[in-house]
Amino acid sequence: MAITAALVKELRERTGAGMMECKKALVEVDGDLDAAIEHMRKTGLAKADKKASRTAAEGKVVIKQSDDAKKVVLLEVNCETDFVAIGDDFSNFADTVAGQILADDPADVETLMAMNYADTDTSIQDTLKGMIAKIGENMSVRRFNVLTTNGVFGQYIHGKKIGVVAELSGDNEELAKDVAMHVAATNPNALNEAQMPADLLAKEREIASAEAENSGKPANIIEKIVDGKMNKFIKENTLVGQAFVKDPDVTVGDLVKKANAEVLSFCRIEVGEGIEKKVENFAEEVMSQVNG
Repeated sequence: MAITAALVKELRERTGAGMMECKKALVEVDGDLDAAIEHMRKTGLAKADKKASRTAAEGKVVIKQSDDAKKVVLLEVNCETDFVAIGDDFSNFADTVAGQILADDPADVETLMAMNYADTDTSIQDTLKGMIAKIGENMSVRRFNVLTTNGVFGQYIHGKKIGVVAELSGDNEELAKDVAMHVAATNPNALNEAQMPADLLAKEREIASAEAENSGKPANIIEKIVDGKMNKFIKENTLVGQAFVKDPDVTVGDLVKKANAEVLSFCRIEVGEGIEKKVENFAEEVMSQVNG
């Protein structure tokens, strides 16, 4: 029996499995849709879609740099547990996808997922679905950033969970790496005051004003107190204003300036950042899986 695109599409909709897995299953059973579904249930492929609703807040950050060191990719790929995150299958997938981003410059995650995986005829999306079915955890390619420079990049990964790239003018790679390590540790809100979100500054000023007004001091003194609090807040939350973690007596801005360089930008990705993690009773979770 001919395996039509419509038949593959229907099987995908009913199982949630990848296109190539659906086509292979239909070929295996000579195009019998119900038999294909039964076959996929037995092999676990039909379960991938059910796992898609589970929280994937673990994973790893991958950094890939071009041979000329002028282009770099930061990628976050997620799974449900640390155990899977350190596994070879997951790590190889993440590394391969980061390399494809570096080479092909996809516009966004959706475009990336539609690309063929490595040298196969299977999309990255369908490859990921196959891994979900095989490993038994929900996984996702969450986000990536591509940066280019005429200066120098410094990169740092902390425990595979935090990845940072710092861009400096000049060619001092060691200094750029130090700045990247600093960003990993302190997570500044912005590069400098000009890049601080206006709504964040307005909110902090409002809080500082309310605190100062409760002191009962004269208006001119209150204004100075508020300005002082805001200056402190800006220094503590901007990269160039922060005290350098390796030498708190100097700010990052001054450190870089002494080296005749300038911090141009930075990018920091932390695994699971912003994802609400579901807290479950471990014993209940095990029993639910046993009973299921």
